[in-house]
Amino acid sequence: MNGALDLRWPPPPDGFPRRYGKPRNSGPSTGKPHPPTLPTEIVNTPHGVRIERLISGVGEPVTVFAHGLGHGIAETRPLGSGVRGKRVFFQFRGHGDSDSPPGEWDYGDLARDMRAIADLSGATQALGVSLGAGALCRLLAETPDRFSKVVFFLPAVLDRPRQDAALDRLRAMAGRVDDRDVDGLAALLLAEQPAGVRDRADVQVFVRRQARALVGTPVSAALRQLPDQVPIGDRAVLAAVTAPALVIAQEGDSAHPVWVAEQLADALPAGQLRVFGAEGALWSARAELRALVAGFLNPP
Repeated sequence: MNGALDLRWPPPPDGFPRRYGKPRNSGPSTGKPHPPTLPTEIVNTPHGVRIERLISGVGEPVTVFAHGLGHGIAETRPLGSGVRGKRVFFQFRGHGDSDSPPGEWDYGDLARDMRAIADLSGATQALGVSLGAGALCRLLAETPDRFSKVVFFLPAVLDRPRQDAALDRLRAMAGRVDDRDVDGLAALLLAEQPAGVRDRADVQVFVRRQARALVGTPVSAALRQLPDQVPIGDRAVLAAVTAPALVIAQEGDSAHPVWVAEQLADALPAGQLRVFGAEGALWSARAELRALVAGFLNPP
């Protein structure tokens, strides 16, 4: 075992999860006892990239959860808090204690990471967040029948490259990460949050602590390489995916436009779309979001 993660969500100001590098099991700065932590493990995959993984729960179904760019297990795990069975979380290459292979990365590489963890864990269901939603799209384009149910939370891109301010911010973040510029990175991360919550103190604390965790990490490689890419070449290939699919978006989120979610839901034969308001599903509707995900993924 390689460490433990503080898995509260969103992370409170006095106890931010140290996701990058070697996580430390330390108490909050206020002196309050630290919350329970869970150990992760490093898994050898068939394609040679070692991936950090966390498994919680037991039994069926088995659901794999894929995080967003610059995030990780700590942010993704709460989405599965109401999901029954075994829940499998992992860190993509370049994140946490997973390997950071040299050379260019693309969505095919991310799909391989996700497929390897799903296969090694016997996963029958999947949930992808943002970048993870793109990796899930690519995986399904290659093997449409791989999962029995799928959830896409805040998809950012589908089959057409985006050219907008959100993509420019991602490229700018790479430089801030390499320069260890916490203030500059925090400002860019704040702009990634839904417009309706950017003035909230807890949101501002969250992005600043996230910036401190990200600076100087290999995440900069993904920030440089992935914004110009698309998961799939043509959304028509998703017509072969017959599994029930839930696509979740939120208004006022320029990093994850509602129109991308609408295109994805339309492309999936059994797709359904849920759009939250501009206050953001993560910040203002957590209980509703968790119930939605659990109600969809849990067996009847």
